[in-house]
Amino acid sequence: MNFQSYINKIRSFISYKVFTSLIYLILAALVLFILYHNVKPETYEVNSLSIAEKTIRSPRTVVDELKTAEAKELAAEEVGKAYVYKKEMGQNRVSLIASIFDFVEETNREITKSSQEIDPSDVNKIESVLAIENRLKVLKSKLNENISEDVTKSISNETLITLLNADQTNLQKMREVVITQVEATMAEKIREEDIDNAKNRLEDSITEIGLSSAVEKAAAELGKYAVVANDLYDPELTEERRKQAMEEVEPIRILQGQIIVQEGHFIDKEIYRQLEMLGLLKSNPSSKPLFGVALFVLLTIGTIYFTFVRLGFSNEKKQNYLLLTSLIFMISLVIMQIIKMMEDTNINGIAFIIPAAVAPMLIKILINERFALIMTIILSACGSIVFSDGISGAIDIEIALYILFSGLASILFIPRRNERSHILKAGLFVAIINILVILFLILVGGGQFSTAEYIYYFIYAIVSGLLSSVLTIGLLPFLEAGFGILSTMRLIELSNPNHPLLKKLLTETPGTYHHSVMVANLAESACEAIGANGLLARVGCYYHDVGKTKRPPFFIENQVNIENPHDRLPPETSKDIIIAHATDGARELRKHKLPKEIVDIAEQHHGTSLLKYFYYKAKEKNPDVLEKDFRYPGPKPQTREAAIISLADSVEAAVRSMANPTQEEIRSLVNKIVQDKLQDNQFDECDLTLKELKIVTEGFCETLNGIFHSRIEYPDFKQQKVITDGAST
Repeated sequence: MNFQSYINKIRSFISYKVFTSLIYLILAALVLFILYHNVKPETYEVNSLSIAEKTIRSPRTVVDELKTAEAKELAAEEVGKAYVYKKEMGQNRVSLIASIFDFVEETNREITKSSQEIDPSDVNKIESVLAIENRLKVLKSKLNENISEDVTKSISNETLITLLNADQTNLQKMREVVITQVEATMAEKIREEDIDNAKNRLEDSITEIGLSSAVEKAAAELGKYAVVANDLYDPELTEERRKQAMEEVEPIRILQGQIIVQEGHFIDKEIYRQLEMLGLLKSNPSSKPLFGVALFVLLTIGTIYFTFVRLGFSNEKKQNYLLLTSLIFMISLVIMQIIKMMEDTNINGIAFIIPAAVAPMLIKILINERFALIMTIILSACGSIVFSDGISGAIDIEIALYILFSGLASILFIPRRNERSHILKAGLFVAIINILVILFLILVGGGQFSTAEYIYYFIYAIVSGLLSSVLTIGLLPFLEAGFGILSTMRLIELSNPNHPLLKKLLTETPGTYHHSVMVANLAESACEAIGANGLLARVGCYYHDVGKTKRPPFFIENQVNIENPHDRLPPETSKDIIIAHATDGARELRKHKLPKEIVDIAEQHHGTSLLKYFYYKAKEKNPDVLEKDFRYPGPKPQTREAAIISLADSVEAAVRSMANPTQEEIRSLVNKIVQDKLQDNQFDECDLTLKELKIVTEGFCETLNGIFHSRIEYPDFKQQKVITDGAST
């Protein structure tokens, strides 16, 4: 029992969706296991406040969040309070002092006017109006009503009385002195803590002017009252500057390869914290690499899934291809892992020996080119992880580029007809591309290498290309047989005339063999004209009538100089013999383990068509005979190739039975056969369109016209001589 048989057995127990899901899950788990093994950081059994048994380095660059936060806090603390200088406050305070003097003058004027309006004989009343208490009360009332500040509580009554009692000259001088000194003092930046010093300086300045004692005291008090802080603390600006200072702090990093602790050194709490943060402790390993690889695997499996969803194949074929791809994928990863182990032995550049083109070659040959391109990209990404270095870099870009270009070269250089010699040639081209990629990496990196190292690298590149070809050729037969895949190479092998069945066909039924070759010529050209698989059609034609080897004389192309045995048989018996050749042929092909596609062609090439000759012959004897009893059991052609072979088989046999057919007769006969097949619904189960059918018909006519073209009939040489001699005499 081969691999395909086991798969079919599993399919009989579980549904397509469940089986496919299991394949994806198993593939994802295996890929995750292999890739994580290469990025998992090494962990150590260490304790705080102990001695390090070996030197430990950081496997990657990380930001020390704790140290960075401390540095930011320190930077914020170093930022002083932010102050904003309010220059306009000086003018406001000057205006306030001027307003006080204005109200003093206004009060004195009003009081004087009121006293003049009283009867001069009423001395007591005049004295009451002019009394200082009354004037002070009026002044305070005006100040409270017109000034928002509580001036009357801040400026003493003595000062206000001094202002009210001063004559106009002293009042004006006092005004000028106070305003001048307030302007000068407020022109400077004054913070809250400097207000007392500013007031003292203003008082000293007024004292130096030489005013009278009472006036000087009042002027000093007014000036000191006017002096306020004009360089004010701004909490919002302070906070903004703190944030800016914190943002300007560069993150404190532990660099990749940096020594955390040296062998024999003491592991203090800070070092232990760094080891814990890096996930280097066995008691607290980091889970980030696992999640990272899991995301990569999710992307990879997702890409494969959506690619298969869009493949235009049946579910069974998709599942086979998925299993095949998974197997090739895992083989490639295992090969990468083996070479990675060789790289760990410090063999310089050994990674370049990887046979990167194996998977792309196999997938292109066995599935298609588009999927081979996708898998090349996926494998290059996987290679960058497998060959990653825990110290110098998590991802190896160089090996990723090497695998990518090697795989692309193999896809481009393998032609459609993948013979073994073509695969070997493709391997040589891949080797050349490998050398060019290595040169590119060396020159861009600017490294200095010796001649011997260059030679080693080039040898690795050549071995990589040739090894890819050898492994492809070696694995191909096993994969084709195990998964029942019919590749171009397999078709070419089956077309070899030395195949036992073809030799049997040639020796036992030469007429059938010749007929099969003629049908193959017709079918191949017609298939290629509509984009179908011409090689499959040709090989299928070679084997489609193998069932006739069981009873050769009963088929007209093998009846040479013998009586037709059907003349002595009842039509029912003849019908059974003729119909049996399709099922006998399929049985014989299965016995020789030929691909399913070839077996299907042998079984379907007559579909459910009617054996008209024997049906009407039987009907002459028995009018009640059923038409269905004289039809092939089918199934009808399921593919375009099988449908075209069905037509080619009928057309070739019909045209061959005509004597010296003309082009018009051939075209008329071909069109009639095509119409009969259509009306008999023989193409209902395949995706052959009417447009394609028209192209196929034209192709048949052209090919048949070339085979059965009319020939010039030359007269016999001896007869020509007699005629000539007679004419001369």
